[in-house]
Amino acid sequence: MRNVYDILEERGYIEQVTHEGLREWFDKEKVTFYIGFDPTADSLHIGHFVSMMVASHMQKAGHKPIILIGGGTAMIGDPSGRTDMRSMMTVETINHNVECFKKQLSKFVSFEGDNAAIIVNNADWLLGLNYINFIRDIGSYFSVNKMLTAECFKKRLEKGLSFLEFNYMLMQAYDFLELYKKYNCSLELGGNDQWSNILAGADLIRRKEQTTAFGLTFKLLLTSEGIKMGKTAKGALWLDPNKTSPYEFYQYFRNIADADVKNTMKLLTYISIEKINELCDVEGEKINEAKKVLAYEITKIIHGEEEAIKAEKAATALFEGSGDLENMPTTKIDSLPVSITNLLVQTKLAPSKGQAKILIEQGGISINDEKITNINHMIDNIDEYIIIKKGKKTFHKVIL
Repeated sequence: MRNVYDILEERGYIEQVTHEGLREWFDKEKVTFYIGFDPTADSLHIGHFVSMMVASHMQKAGHKPIILIGGGTAMIGDPSGRTDMRSMMTVETINHNVECFKKQLSKFVSFEGDNAAIIVNNADWLLGLNYINFIRDIGSYFSVNKMLTAECFKKRLEKGLSFLEFNYMLMQAYDFLELYKKYNCSLELGGNDQWSNILAGADLIRRKEQTTAFGLTFKLLLTSEGIKMGKTAKGALWLDPNKTSPYEFYQYFRNIADADVKNTMKLLTYISIEKINELCDVEGEKINEAKKVLAYEITKIIHGEEEAIKAEKAATALFEGSGDLENMPTTKIDSLPVSITNLLVQTKLAPSKGQAKILIEQGGISINDEKITNINHMIDNIDEYIIIKKGKKTFHKVIL
């Protein structure tokens, strides 16, 4: 079995490590590691994908994952990468989100076998803490001067950083300490925006337990232009099919920029590096074949093979004139006639009538390949179905 460090390095995951020699460590022993997720929504999104892939690669190499759900830290909110304070969440909402996360995480890590993954919730130890005892036992190991130099706080200092959020680093460091003591967990993994928090946890274990703890961060999922990937017109690209349909999910990756295909394939699929090079080291329109493979493989990981095949067939029907339209996003309407502006809102192709009118005036709407220019256009006949096209890449089927 190959050393997992070599796999992570080859695929371009690794950004920073706390210590040299992690490769040798992975060869010597099976490591218990953890990755944390704050349940601030009822679904994970594409920004979490890299973390889950790293956990998957680590487990496949024989190491043991701990998935930490931040039921406690979510009540504070991580200031990393944010310009404002998160809204406070209730315990009930957080618990619901935790259950949603567990289902999605099971697609990446196994909860069976010798190195079975476990899921823990830091609410179990954070919510019952005695504040005075915590500040005496943990706070004494933290220098405020040093904390203020951390990247996760720098951006917020100008606009204002609440003391509530200032505690986040202590909480995350305490998580690492708790997992070390309970499960002999000696490695924390996270996105590069978590570097300061990971360092704090490793340092706390070193000072309090007189032993070495390790940290590794991986690259955030960015486009070639340095923008976070996964932002769509509707918001985040969610892993929940009720929030982002498998077809929309497939289409997002089918349409990414040519320059982003190879890196995304290395980070978000299990395709071998040799095959990735074969698919992506091409010129001109040949890269479209790689995009099809990328979209199919990622959709299969998240939504399963059946949904990936459906999405692929729907895309083929639209863009290549073959296949069927059964799996295209579809809206059923009750009666005719219906105005084009109402229909765009009903199909969620526009968030409001005002936005619908702007889309029409800008020439962005077609029905059955005929451009609509009149904002008062009425649809008064549907034989079997109509296809609404928004822009160049968004299609929607309407049936009566």
